[in-house]
Amino acid sequence: MKKIQRNTIVIIALAVLLAVAGGYIIVEKYNKMKQEKNLGIFQQGAQYGYEQAVIQITGMAVSCEQVPLRIENQTINMIAVDCLK
Repeated sequence: MKKIQRNTIVIIALAVLLAVAGGYIIVEKYNKMKQEKNLGIFQQGAQYGYEQAVIQITGMAVSCEQVPLRIENQTINMIAVDCLK
C-alpha cells in the first residue's frame, strides 16, 4: 500500500514538473515570437523613415534649393547640378 501511494506521489510530482516545464517553454516561445515581430515592425519603420528622408532631400535639391546636410559636426549644402547652369 505504501509503495502504491509513493508511486502515485512521484507520478503526480513528475506530471506537475512536466506541466511547469511545458508552460515555461510555451511562454518563452511566445515571447521570442513577439520580440521578432516587434523587431520586424521597427526595421520596417526605420526603412520607411530613411526612404522618406531621401525623397525629401532629393525633392528639395531638384527644386534648386540648397539643402543643408549635417553629419556629426560637419555641414554641407547640397544642390542639384542642373541648377548650377
